[in-house]
Amino acid sequence: MKKVAIIMGSDSDLPVCRTVADKLAELGVPFTARVLSAHRTPDEVREFAVSARENGYGVFIAMAGMSAALPGSIAAATTLPVVGIPVKSSFEGLDALLAVAQMPPGVPVAAVAVNGAVNAAILAAQILAVEDAELSAKLARAKEDMRKKVLEKDAAVQNEFAGR
Repeated sequence: MKKVAIIMGSDSDLPVCRTVADKLAELGVPFTARVLSAHRTPDEVREFAVSARENGYGVFIAMAGMSAALPGSIAAATTLPVVGIPVKSSFEGLDALLAVAQMPPGVPVAAVAVNGAVNAAILAAQILAVEDAELSAKLARAKEDMRKKVLEKDAAVQNEFAGR
């Protein structure tokens, strides 16, 4: 199975990173986590992005707040998919969300919600699952589990309000 590269712009993004890592580990997806800054270590960001495919990576998850340039910097240097997580810092994360989502044509980044770590991990796993039947089956079981939990809650609510 290909690995996921989790790149955060600062160690202040560790809480979001840990949530991504936990979800990937739950799904059995191998990953590496790094702190690399689009502004402070641009050469290292580029080198990691350029060499990622040959080093066994299949997708990036890049997170950053404020200017949130990291996902786009990575996307500019690779043809691998990049999932961007805008991290809440200033303006409730709206600035980062817009920076991640408003990429120029030809440099796509798939943006998830502000601090959307779980969806970023699931999206990365879905990308890898295109060519991995075992991972695809795990994701299908997870969706079925979510469905069952919602239906259990629905039944509980219906029972609570029955006869009113």
